[in-house]
Amino acid sequence: MLIPVVRAEAFYLPPPTQPADSWALVPPAERVFRWVELRQQRRLQPPDGFIIGHTIYARINQGRWVADCPCGSAQVVTPTDPRIACTECGAGWFRLIFPEDPAAAEAEVADDLPHERNWWHPEDTSWDRPPPPKEPEPEGMELANALASAVLSGAPRESLASLVEEVTR
Repeated sequence: MLIPVVRAEAFYLPPPTQPADSWALVPPAERVFRWVELRQQRRLQPPDGFIIGHTIYARINQGRWVADCPCGSAQVVTPTDPRIACTECGAGWFRLIFPEDPAAAEAEVADDLPHERNWWHPEDTSWDRPPPPKEPEPEGMELANALASAVLSGAPRESLASLVEEVTR
């Protein structure tokens, strides 16, 4: 049985005492504010503006689309409303970066067990994850690359001569 990756619009739902569609007109990124109000019994107001020049990468974490606020808090997010505002620190809206094809990322993890459904944006450097395997360089390429770097950096002739000797051996 395929279990879909959870998005904000499927996670932040009204309580059972309200009609299922009572939050239908609330944008998915803003539903977290209603959800937190109900569960924590504290009044929250979504911010008005965006934080300029700061973006956050969304990722799939154990079967949910998630994004982290710089303060360390996290929430379930959605590619249909790619923004996040923190209910903890109150920072403004941050623009989220999703893959070009979120459905493809979801399909990539679909066969994994829910706790193993993890996907990171390839350009997101904020997470420790195994680096992609490097292809071995042909023999001698390391020295050739060192020589090219030395030439480009303006190294003295003496050091270039010793590198040339090593490359040609």
